[in-house]
Amino acid sequence: MSDRVFAVVWLLFCAGMAWVGWAIQAPFSYEPIGPRAFPLLLAVGMALSAAWLLFRPDPAPDWPAGSLRAKTALMVGAFLAYSLLFEVLGFPMATALVTVVVGRLFGGTWVGVSLGGVAMGAGMWFLFDRLLEVTLPLGRLFGGS
Repeated sequence: MSDRVFAVVWLLFCAGMAWVGWAIQAPFSYEPIGPRAFPLLLAVGMALSAAWLLFRPDPAPDWPAGSLRAKTALMVGAFLAYSLLFEVLGFPMATALVTVVVGRLFGGTWVGVSLGGVAMGAGMWFLFDRLLEVTLPLGRLFGGS
């Protein structure tokens, strides 16, 4: 039963995400498909997964307990902070920080996750911004708007 409750809540979230995504308008066309495609595709994928869970729930779901529940909450908080700080810190810094947090939650060493965070933030920014020409914010720290 808890799987179905979660699925219904997640479907409502997906509907809200699709509604907000549909309202995204770019003042000019800077990409072939425009900025609304990513949130809409993501909402559709999540809605399909939630629908699967709604109609084919696990007969005996095993929800996280103890430290796993705390780690799950911290990860959700990290990604919420990522979404809130994305424009302020910019894509490279926000991505590096969330990579460090998630890496630590999965038991990575400080040196390893720090190097991975820097590589992930810089590498993904270069891939998207320079190679794929998807404009990403640099943030105020790096002189962006």
